[in-house]
Amino acid sequence: MAQDLPSTARVVIVGGGIMGCGLAYHLAHEGWGAGTVLLEKAELTSGSTWHAAGQITHSTSSFGLGRIVDYNIGLYSGTLEAETGQAVTWHGCGSFRLAYDDDEMDWLRHTLSVGRALGFNIDLVGTAQIAELHPFYNLDGVRGALHTPDDGHVDPSNVTMALAAGARTGGVRVFRHCRATNITQQPSGEWRVDTEKGAITCEHVVNAGGTYARQMGEWSGLQLPMTSMTHHYFVTDPVPEFADLDYELPVIRDDKLVSGYIRMEQKRGLIGVYEKENPNTVWEDYCPWEAENELFEADYDRIMPWLENALERMPILAELGISRDVHGAISHPPDGNPMVGPAPGVRNYWCCCGTQIGIGWGPGLTRELARWMVHGSADISMREYDPRRFGDYADKPWQVIKAREDYCLRHEIPFPHFNRLAGRPVKPSPLYETLKEKGAVYEEVFGHERPRWFAKGIEQRDYYGFKRTPVHNMVAAECRAVREAAGIMDISAFTKVEISGPDAGIFLDRLVPNKLPRTGRIGLTHMLNQRGRIEMEVTVARLAEDRFYIVCAAFFEQRLLDHLAAQQGTENVTITLRSNDWAAITLNGPKAREILCATTSQDLSNASFPWMSLREIDVAGHKIQAFRMSYAGELGWEFHGPHDAVKATYGALWAAGAPHGLADYGSFAMNTLRMEKGFKGAGELTNEVTLPEADVMRFVNLDKNYLGAEATRASMSSNTRPWVCAYLSIEPDGVEDGHGGEAVLMGDQVVGSTSSVAYGHSVGTILAFAYVKPEAAEPGTDLSVIIAGKSRAAKVLGEPAYDPKSALPRTDAKIEKI
Repeated sequence: MAQDLPSTARVVIVGGGIMGCGLAYHLAHEGWGAGTVLLEKAELTSGSTWHAAGQITHSTSSFGLGRIVDYNIGLYSGTLEAETGQAVTWHGCGSFRLAYDDDEMDWLRHTLSVGRALGFNIDLVGTAQIAELHPFYNLDGVRGALHTPDDGHVDPSNVTMALAAGARTGGVRVFRHCRATNITQQPSGEWRVDTEKGAITCEHVVNAGGTYARQMGEWSGLQLPMTSMTHHYFVTDPVPEFADLDYELPVIRDDKLVSGYIRMEQKRGLIGVYEKENPNTVWEDYCPWEAENELFEADYDRIMPWLENALERMPILAELGISRDVHGAISHPPDGNPMVGPAPGVRNYWCCCGTQIGIGWGPGLTRELARWMVHGSADISMREYDPRRFGDYADKPWQVIKAREDYCLRHEIPFPHFNRLAGRPVKPSPLYETLKEKGAVYEEVFGHERPRWFAKGIEQRDYYGFKRTPVHNMVAAECRAVREAAGIMDISAFTKVEISGPDAGIFLDRLVPNKLPRTGRIGLTHMLNQRGRIEMEVTVARLAEDRFYIVCAAFFEQRLLDHLAAQQGTENVTITLRSNDWAAITLNGPKAREILCATTSQDLSNASFPWMSLREIDVAGHKIQAFRMSYAGELGWEFHGPHDAVKATYGALWAAGAPHGLADYGSFAMNTLRMEKGFKGAGELTNEVTLPEADVMRFVNLDKNYLGAEATRASMSSNTRPWVCAYLSIEPDGVEDGHGGEAVLMGDQVVGSTSSVAYGHSVGTILAFAYVKPEAAEPGTDLSVIIAGKSRAAKVLGEPAYDPKSALPRTDAKIEKI
């Protein structure tokens, strides 16, 4: 019996593929099923979902993504079919990811450690073990493989139908052949979804439009960066060697030679290729609404080198015909990560799209999105998937450039700190050209170009590896300059927001757990959600009684603006973004005061300019805000102001600092310096954790009421904390230092994983933060960490490895004018 389209709903999901149906299923499980409506313009799965190859693997070196795929494999291999009665056609054949050279082997060793931290069934094996389970693959040149026996593949349409069935059981109403035609926000804040069968007013709207998601966003004035790229896979004629095989061969992932995967499809072969050059975009401006179960003609010329390699690797397929070619479109965001979370600049519009690996990632991501929508926070870090990670710079031409780049990187080694160079520079700072000429190697952060490190005596380019590269020595020199003399860094990429007005203090005070600073002072605090989870860490500078200046990491810019807008009530405040018209630099080191003294008449003594205070000073004929603070843990200042003022200040400081050994440094050295000081960063302060779990309660006023206060207090009991952030010293081997996500063991039991790892050049040891079980976090506890496949001795530290009493930033001294 046909349902009538309701006029109102709590949630309307637009799109009936794996993402839309996955979200509907999980909203039902979170208790919102009865108020949820799902709309699909044609049949469920008729967009990109139906033509997916359907594979999923535990082979991921991302800790958060590992939790996602592990959930999905459990769902596919039993839970979903048992719950719904709908067959999902799970093939638990396992898989191998092959390695041909040292870099690939290093990648697999790192992935193995991440998998061990997550409790996966995973192992690194040699060619004999590969051949035993897969006797038909040409293993010439293969060094080893990561074996993940619990992997497999599933029928994409069956899985989606099962999710839809589970959603319906939970109360979700699903309407097929009901195309949405517009999505607009009403003056009340509610959303109106116009369809071919009427309109629905709802509190929350979800864009699960797949290849239509970008143009659907434009209905609501949103820029959602993603581009449709086409991908091939081929099914061969029946393979004689498979006829009497009594088990299914493991999936082979051959990143180097095939740039894709090879597996069985019943008694046939299936070959999937992501060509590493000449990738193909479609529908760059507009995906036609009449597209349904859309496929394109195979382009053999484009993919032939990789297809030939596949046939050489799997020679039993070489003489067979192709019975089916599948060449379909898949959405690719600029960085390859899905768009899952709040849309930028609006309330209650959620993105559930841009997922290039929908079967592998979709259900787990939609579970987290359902939790985010219902409870105010997901249970894994969503920073990599948050749609607000892009700004206005991500226009259509740039989207296409980056999507093509991402497609070509799909089967490349994901080296630590891999730098995506296409479409750069995006937003250069006023010092960009100056520092580039001095050897700066840049990275992009929310569009900003930020120096990573400076090339001295080596080629000015990125160097990649899981082991130490020549960059290690460059960073060591930069750290030494900061510790022994002084260093200067362009920190313009930080988000900079001003909050002013008569009620600015009242407004901010109810949002942050720390006490607000007095006028002329600076404080460090955090912003939380209603679950007491950390949204972001912020520095608050009070410029005047009714004027505050907020600084946080660049990638939180839109997140901060949205958080402030969502929490603003009747208070009379003005929120002004300064990130684009203000820049910033920082000066750190024992010679910092002498250098700065030569450029300004300001009294720089502790009595006049104390630690964690600010002054507007004159430098090189410009007024600039000077903050006495240091992320490096040294005597230091930050300087914030208009572009011309910052550029002039840099020039004046450089001229004054030359006699003192002043050096430029970048974000790699900054990260090392903060690790030496035990300062937690974005890798530790995520929406997964509360303030007590992150061990940052020293920044909390226990007597205050603030957003998330009740949840914070509840988390203070060690009995309720699943983990605590510990600070570790790890035995170095001089070759590989770790990259985050590594397993941490107490005895022979896994007790957690690392979040940030860096070699401490000033202290001669590897330093790490790790989330571990509370009993493993006590200072002095002996632990071990698996790095590059080997166990390293580690110890929990109870104080910073460098300057444990933090005396150096507060140093006072007599200054003689140069």
